Amino acid sequence: MSNSSKRLIVLFHDLVMTVFAVYGAFYLRFSERQFNLRVEYITYAMPFLILSATCIYKYAGLYRGRWRFASIPDLVQIVRAVVGMAVLILIVDYILIAQNFYGTFFIGKVTIVLFTMLLGAFLGLPRLGYRYWRYHSSMSAQSDQARIHTLIIGKESEAISVLQAIEMQSLRGILAAGVVTICSSREGEKLRGVSVLGSVEQIEEIVDHQQRRGIKIGRLIATQSALLPDTNPDRLVAAARRLGLPIWRIQQVLEDGTASTKLAPLDIEALLFRDSVKIDRVRLGSLIVGRRVAITGGGGSIGGEIAQRIAALGAAHLLIIENSEPMLYEILEKLERQQIPGYVEGVLADIRENERIFQVLQDFKPDLVLHAAALKQVPYLEVHWGEAIKTNIFGSKNVLQASVDAGAKAVVMISTDKAIDPVSILGVTKRFAELYAQMLDQEMITQAQSRCRVISVRFGNVLGSNGSVIPKFRSQIASGGPVTVTDPEMVRYFMTLREASELVLSAASHALEADSNGDHPSVYVLKMGQQVKILDLARNLIRLSGFKPDVDIPIIFTGVRPGERLHEIMFDHSEEVTETGIEGVLAAAPHSATREQMCAWLNELNEAVAVLDRSRAENVFSKAVPKFNPVVLTV
Repeated sequence: MSNSSKRLIVLFHDLVMTVFAVYGAFYLRFSERQFNLRVEYITYAMPFLILSATCIYKYAGLYRGRWRFASIPDLVQIVRAVVGMAVLILIVDYILIAQNFYGTFFIGKVTIVLFTMLLGAFLGLPRLGYRYWRYHSSMSAQSDQARIHTLIIGKESEAISVLQAIEMQSLRGILAAGVVTICSSREGEKLRGVSVLGSVEQIEEIVDHQQRRGIKIGRLIATQSALLPDTNPDRLVAAARRLGLPIWRIQQVLEDGTASTKLAPLDIEALLFRDSVKIDRVRLGSLIVGRRVAITGGGGSIGGEIAQRIAALGAAHLLIIENSEPMLYEILEKLERQQIPGYVEGVLADIRENERIFQVLQDFKPDLVLHAAALKQVPYLEVHWGEAIKTNIFGSKNVLQASVDAGAKAVVMISTDKAIDPVSILGVTKRFAELYAQMLDQEMITQAQSRCRVISVRFGNVLGSNGSVIPKFRSQIASGGPVTVTDPEMVRYFMTLREASELVLSAASHALEADSNGDHPSVYVLKMGQQVKILDLARNLIRLSGFKPDVDIPIIFTGVRPGERLHEIMFDHSEEVTETGIEGVLAAAPHSATREQMCAWLNELNEAVAVLDRSRAENVFSKAVPKFNPVVLTV
């Protein structure tokens, strides 16, 4: 049955209830003789009353909701409708009828009060009854054996929202066994009929007590408040690991333009020592919907996350460029399982091969190119420095120039915080690639036609990406330790894969807007708060794994490796940092070299790589990046 048909049925019900309320109020108020004298007049006035009721009920919003979800806002709408009808009848009786026709009050105040009470009951009770019937039917249809006994953890207000979602069947397969709050002062109270069992500190005792009562807890649901940094979520996660219980979090998603509540496994964002940065997804959607997007390195952890986000945002055609056949296969299979509506294809290509990359992008004709392919392991690149130059510099040059030649509106290169005042081959090759991107962007800005924005985004350490510290720590913990940390004072900026992917898209969106406004920032960075000690991160992960740092799992220090330093910075001192107007995103203006300088430096680097002369390559870097200092810093 269509929604319009359902609304007509509900309207018919409400009008019938209105008629019953009118006759019922007169019947209760007047004697049989007085009632009979008024019935004929009431019947004559009924068409006007029904027409007025139809207008008032629609204006009050009675048909915007659904009976199965009847709640306080629906009750407010009913009150508005009933008051509107009462006021109308009062006006008719006291102004029109009493003075002009009947000579006295035809209805009277008592009758109007009775009508108001009856109408409110006749409109509200069927809705509440239908909601209860649907809830009882749905709960009966799901046997207790088919539902998982679950503890809901967080603030009372958030727990109530989860319980409502369970009642409305937005969350299925859940039997709420109790609520665990942030503080213990609410213990013994009930929220929507579900008991508050205690606080997070008591979670293990609560689960054990429920077990002795014959209730086997199978899942924990953590609301947003339970995962905030100041509530020490590591205690909750560590306790859950000791209990062997999975933790799920509440996630709000958009489906067909409306928000719905879903459950998602607790992800690595719980490891952040700050609140996750929230990006404007409407902005991202306007950038991506209906566009042709190409991603290099799309099979990697970062590139793959970006690919999935772009596909979900509604790209018309997504091209994934990858030089690893297994990684390309894996990301394409993952996207296929997600049943993405747009067209997705992959090509095997190496960004080092200029002609191949040029032809791929010429054939594809992208609107947007995201360049995520790179070599990034600091220790390896210190040894295999020539490979870093081939991929991070010449490969990036190939992608950026081919994107411009293919007519892209914007190309975004992923860089790193290690590019500022670099001390490693990774940092200096990425900084050199940034300079090339800025040079190309300045050339595009001066052209009257075929303009393309060429920008860079600087990442901090991306939690959970391939080769990052988190998988390494997890592996070491799984094998019983020790966990290895280079230096107790080493600190880093951290961001999640989601934040990384959204930063790339936000930067592209802002660059295109800024270009139309006459501003041309070339480098974008996420506000990542304070740097985090790697030692603190290691200890936190050990606790999240259910162990005690330095007791169950030892931590040893191995010393700073070649090319590493104790801290990173996100902007060069000469860069003018500006706000973008996008929450959590900063930008900086370019400082680029000329094309003649770039070509000369590239030729020298090519010759240095050909003869494996590292000192010659470092000499070029010192000219292009004067602050390059290939030694380990101690501060």
